[in-house]
Amino acid sequence: MAGPDYDAEIKQLQATMHTIEQVLDIDAMRTEIADLGEQVAAPDLWDDQDNATRVTGRLSALQGELDRFTDLHGRVDDLGIMVEMAQEEGDADALAEAEAELGRLKKSVEALEVRTLLSGEYDAREAIITIRSGAGGVDAADFAEMLMRMYTRWAEQHKYPVEVYDVSYAEEAGIKSAEFAIHAPYAYGTLSVEAGTHRLVRISPFDNQGRRQTSFAAVEVVPVLEQTDEIEVDENDVRTDVFRSGGPGGQSVNTTDSAVRLTHIPTGIVVSCQNEKSQLQNKASAMVVLKAKLLAKKKAEEAALKKDLKGDVAAAWGDQMRNYVLNPYQMVKDLRTGHEVGNPQAVFDGDVDDFIEAGIRWRRGAEKAESN
Repeated sequence: MAGPDYDAEIKQLQATMHTIEQVLDIDAMRTEIADLGEQVAAPDLWDDQDNATRVTGRLSALQGELDRFTDLHGRVDDLGIMVEMAQEEGDADALAEAEAELGRLKKSVEALEVRTLLSGEYDAREAIITIRSGAGGVDAADFAEMLMRMYTRWAEQHKYPVEVYDVSYAEEAGIKSAEFAIHAPYAYGTLSVEAGTHRLVRISPFDNQGRRQTSFAAVEVVPVLEQTDEIEVDENDVRTDVFRSGGPGGQSVNTTDSAVRLTHIPTGIVVSCQNEKSQLQNKASAMVVLKAKLLAKKKAEEAALKKDLKGDVAAAWGDQMRNYVLNPYQMVKDLRTGHEVGNPQAVFDGDVDDFIEAGIRWRRGAEKAESN
């Protein structure tokens, strides 16, 4: 079997990388990194801890993105040199390695190219994820905790900082709900395709008779707001309750009433935060989440109105979208894109990039179809 046309393949990779460089605006990214670096070097940076955390987190995330692009760009160039030397010397082993590297590069460049499809109003923002257990009792609570671990492992693999705001533990196992932020550029645009109802089918480890159990968990993804976003919250519309932080099994994490619960009375949205030592810090973090959810609600209502005006009766984005089957066979399948894999454990360990990329491409296709 003839080998790949390396010249054509490498030129295609280089062209794609050039497009990615323009869309991501790598020059502007370098400029922002330099500016943030000056801010980090300032001796009074930590006088304002919230700003310092934002600046250092943004710098870390942007530097990671730039390193990812630079590394890929260098690997594409190196591949051309590797192929040229191998062909000149007639080195079959080196050519075989070049072919393997070509396959790896295609996948990596394709994954980076997906980023260029994220052009929504809030796609560039960081993300706040809420996971809630649904129908299925203790299995659903356990499933919700599995999903939380899946997304935090995904973030860790990409070196994205995770900030846990609140976890409500279930009595027997798992969690009732969890709220956490992923601090990375484009985290919202990337992870918003994960929003919806997730379904798990397995032999229940909590059933003495070993019966198969189906359970559900809901994933909600909203963007982190910036000061320029116009979301005003009337303090008279918010009820503030303070309580003692709790851990699994009713364990007390904090001996003071530092945890905060905010209830937005007009909408019924409830947000809790217990990750900080101080009540004021928890209230500030909870308000960040509340404003994000109010913005998401406003956008959802606007989108629903547009669909009503168009007479669109199709099921909305966010309905049941993925099945995780552990018995009688092993498979994870996305019901929107058709993408599936036969290794659920790898997915629960954070290997969800292929599902996310397929979801982003599927959404872009749906948006194009809707606009026609």
